[in-house]
Amino acid sequence: QVQLVESGGGLVQAGGSLRLSCAASGRTFGYYSMGWFRQAPGKEREFAAAISWTDGSTYYADSVKGRFTISRDNAKNTMYLQMNSLKPEETAVYYCAAEGRYGSRRTSDFGSWSPGTQVTVSS
Repeated sequence: QVQLVESGGGLVQAGGSLRLSCAASGRTFGYYSMGWFRQAPGKEREFAAAISWTDGSTYYADSVKGRFTISRDNAKNTMYLQMNSLKPEETAVYYCAAEGRYGSRRTSDFGSWSPGTQVTVSS
């Protein structure tokens, strides 16, 4: 199993920015992607962004395109999510996910998860 250490959550005003990071350790061989998901109160966990660990390709939920940027540092096995122009409705617990299938947006296609970090966007 991949161990994930997540940081960067917190409180930010609407329109502000946060940067999340997720460092992976352990056995990662054979897994193609890492991603970010979020779960708002009363809602199901939803896909936000993901990145391939092989070719660096990225893909995003439509709701975050143009505002969020996912990136990687392969040498450090670390993934980042730069979140700009945050909206109050994006208040959620954000989860880092690893051991993902290439190109997947599905929760079930990721095998390892961080405990989650709270992101609160105040209005």
